[in-house]
Amino acid sequence: MSSDLTELYCSSNGDTWSLEKDAAEQFFVIHEPNLPSGGRRSRVPAEEFLKRSNGPERQALLHALKEAGRSELDEESLQAVMRDCPL
Repeated sequence: MSSDLTELYCSSNGDTWSLEKDAAEQFFVIHEPNLPSGGRRSRVPAEEFLKRSNGPERQALLHALKEAGRSELDEESLQAVMRDCPL
């Protein structure tokens, strides 16, 4: 199975977030923390990530999804999801 991976954001401490689009055209966020914090890679569906994240990596993901033509994930729709999702 092939996938398309695009870097979204790199924090000042070395954590990176990337957007993966798999062969089924599903979007996932790959988080690779820096080595001192454990360096354990995670893979989360993009919509779930948007519900849990509120930092600059979230803004980068929103921008990337809009660029990828995922208009159903516009900011208004996401705000409705956020209202219904306890943090």
